Amino acid sequence: MFSLLINTILLKFATTLGIRENEKPLIRWSSVSRPALGGISFYISFLIGTASFGIFFNNDALFNDGQVIGLLFASSLAFLMGLADDAYNTKPFLKFFVQVACAGILIFSGNFSETNSTIQLFDNEILNMILTLFWVVGIMNSINMLDNMDGITAITSLFILIIALIFLTIDEDFKNYDFIVILAVVASLIGFLFHNWNPSKMFMGDSGSQFLGLLIAAVGIKYFWNSTSFVNGELISSKQIIMILIVFILPICDTTSVVINRLVRKQSPFVGGKDHTTHHLSYMGFTDSQIAFIYLGISFLSLIISIALYRFINNWSYWIATGFFMYFLGIFSVLYITTQQNKNKRK
Repeated sequence: MFSLLINTILLKFATTLGIRENEKPLIRWSSVSRPALGGISFYISFLIGTASFGIFFNNDALFNDGQVIGLLFASSLAFLMGLADDAYNTKPFLKFFVQVACAGILIFSGNFSETNSTIQLFDNEILNMILTLFWVVGIMNSINMLDNMDGITAITSLFILIIALIFLTIDEDFKNYDFIVILAVVASLIGFLFHNWNPSKMFMGDSGSQFLGLLIAAVGIKYFWNSTSFVNGELISSKQIIMILIVFILPICDTTSVVINRLVRKQSPFVGGKDHTTHHLSYMGFTDSQIAFIYLGISFLSLIISIALYRFINNWSYWIATGFFMYFLGIFSVLYITTQQNKNKRK
């Protein structure tokens, strides 16, 4: 309710915020300009969650944890960069530089924390740092690229964060800083969806997509990449990769499809275009609302599978890994095949 109230107030008193004066360089799916206010409500909810944790749970230790400080700085930087892009259409190089800086902050913050802030996939920490850098920058761009149709990015981010909340609930870790902050952002996403469902009244803007990209990248490192076995606490590399493929299935499938198709056409994968999986579903005749429900259904199915993977699959094997990978491959294949239809309509 509080998030819905924030968005309603913003929509009432800031109807032009986030609408650029010059839209010519941009390629948008919607032909109607809407205020980009969602990111502001996400960030406010994030700060309220942080303050609530400090006041009600662990006031003394809040700012002694390097990862908390790192997440605060990195998320604030991502939000401010997105806010500037909403207003002024910043240069791609500047956006990329800030994304790298955000990743660097998260990586560096691990030196002042008891838990790892880098992806623990390799024995070599340098390789882990490089992978973490690519992961954070990649997810920030992927979520930004996925913000191309009403409700899509909000639904995708919402389910990723809900999965993390469920994992924390299974572990009965309710007084965790991450639990409170993720819960606050989940609430803000639900409130935002009331205004972002087709036909939308507002967009989240780059301030929202960059903030969410940074947050779910950080959550992904801690709760999916570095998710240990529920039984013995071991890290199993194949299970880490499968977990990521399932939880982040929609951003990975969409971005991979776009990159492959654009490289084949000898086009840059880093510019806007109407060639995403969502767009091609529309070209096939689905409405924007139907596409949102398709993505919601895939997200819900991935939520169920990820919970089973985390809590109930105790004896991991490559046969089990292959079975879960086939689920990912099936979803990817269907979405990719749609991008090979109606090629003349994409731009």
